[in-house]
Amino acid sequence: MSASSFQSRLGPDLERFLTFKRALGFSYFRCEYTLKSFDRHVARHAPPKGPLPLERLLRGWLARTEGHRKAVTVAMELAPVREFFRFRRRADPAGFLPGREWAPQRAEAHFVPRILTLTEVRTIIAAAGSLPGPSLRRQTFRALVLTLYCTGLRLGEAARLRLDDVDLERRSFLVRESKGKTRVVPFGADLARELVRYRQVRSHVANADTSFFVRPDGRSCTTKLVSDTLRRLFRRLGLKPPRGRVGLRPFDFRHAFAVHRLTRWYRAGVDLHARLPWLSAYMGHDDLLSTETYLTTTPELMQAASRRFAARLRGRRR
Repeated sequence: MSASSFQSRLGPDLERFLTFKRALGFSYFRCEYTLKSFDRHVARHAPPKGPLPLERLLRGWLARTEGHRKAVTVAMELAPVREFFRFRRRADPAGFLPGREWAPQRAEAHFVPRILTLTEVRTIIAAAGSLPGPSLRRQTFRALVLTLYCTGLRLGEAARLRLDDVDLERRSFLVRESKGKTRVVPFGADLARELVRYRQVRSHVANADTSFFVRPDGRSCTTKLVSDTLRRLFRRLGLKPPRGRVGLRPFDFRHAFAVHRLTRWYRAGVDLHARLPWLSAYMGHDDLLSTETYLTTTPELMQAASRRFAARLRGRRR
């Protein structure tokens, strides 16, 4: 998609903004679609001359009703537009900048993560390995669940892995262009052994030019297929209600990975201030603030932190 196809009077600024973002390493393709939608709205509704009524134009664009958009969708659309107006403020500090409150999300749009216990993780792994259907389906989802829990990869990152992205000799994944960046994610020997066995099985139905996780007919496992299958599995295990969006989500494996890793570090007595940047980089975050979203307090984590604090207190008294 070419940035030169912007139609409105904001077009030159939008082009410069995309060039700036991509120079920083962000692909920004999905956001470009959003910006083009806003640009088309401005082209249709803005006066041909004079100051642009940016506040009115943005409110009109956010309030459009096609597709019965949810509050969370509107908030996601506002995000790159706010970034664009923030960029324009570099040249005009008094320029228009909408606040996040322009697209508030309803309370139900915010999920509270369910931090899985080790027992629940083992239950899900066992259940994935006993899914109905062909043997390869069971082995695919067992290997996929292990990957999600052991590495904290995003669901889409795991589903999009190609065979040549998985280096089982060096025990690492190459995660391509996720959230605007590519990174290498190492993993342990236990997961490597599981994935070696899975690679041998999937090689009978899929060639080297396909995704690593495949269906029984050799086609790639899409993110939607993986998500739908895992949600049905969670409902069957009683970890998610029969209806609605509440309860355990596939994305909660990522939360469990982060919390369990922090808990193990607490128990091992390592320097958390030194290790947290490692965790942040491993999960593909730009800063610790993004990682903090995943560090939900659990009874196990509080117990480990309390024991560590008590040990330090005893040491000082001596």
